[in-house]
Order: sequence, then C-alpha cells, then structure tokens
Amino acid sequence: MKVMLRTARVEDAPAMVDLLRQLGYPGTGAFLAHRLAQLAAHPDALVQVAEVQGVLRGVIALHFIPQLALAGDFCRVAYLCVDEQARSLGIGALLERFAHEEAQRRGCERIELHSSAHRVDAHRFYARLGYEESPKYLAKKP
Repeated sequence: MKVMLRTARVEDAPAMVDLLRQLGYPGTGAFLAHRLAQLAAHPDALVQVAEVQGVLRGVIALHFIPQLALAGDFCRVAYLCVDEQARSLGIGALLERFAHEEAQRRGCERIELHSSAHRVDAHRFYARLGYEESPKYLAKKP
C-alpha cells in the first residue's frame, strides 16, 4: 500500500467532512472549504492529507504557536484522523511523523495535542509514538 502525503486543498473538503464526522465533529460541510482556504493562507497553520490510491484516508492539522518564555514555538496537533476503514495500516504514524519532522524543521520546543478521555485507542497510539500525559487541560467558551 502506497500512501501519498500532500498539502490539503479546498477541493478535499467533501472527503474531509466524513473524516471529521468520524472524529466526532459532524456538520462541518457548511464551512470546511472556507476553513481550508483560511488555514492555507495562514503562515502558522498547515493541513496535510494522506491518500491511498487516490482516496483521502487521513488528515492532520497543525498550528505553530510562538511562545513568550521559550526560544521555540509549540507545534499543536489540532486534528489527526484516519478513516475507520484504514486504521492500523500506519497512516496515522506517517501523518504524525510528518508533524514531528515539520516541528523539528521549524525549531519547535514541543509537540502537543488534546485527546478526549474517551479515546482510549488514540491514547495508546500516542503513547507508542512517545507522547506523555501532561495534565491538566482547561477550557471555556467565550
């Protein structure tokens, strides 16, 4: 199986809608193309997709966040999803390796991500890749 990584394009939006639904984000169809265009124009954002035989099977969205008290930025994995039909084939690890290499290239201090408590399989995946739990994550709506 040959996996091709490339930068996401606006025309990938329909296929990405299903991936994001699988990740627990239904209803992105109304705005996803706009968001892809917006992120493509942002110098501190990067969205990469994985294709297998021309079919989009995975996506990773990264944000590079300048830090006040550190010399390097943080690389934030905002979204990482592999199609349910293509999991355990190495696509997620390939996308994460891309993030790791891009973070190194940009001189980042660390890579961080948030994974909901119910995503136990994802936690095992991230642990195998060297991620460690860093409690506590707090959030509020504006």
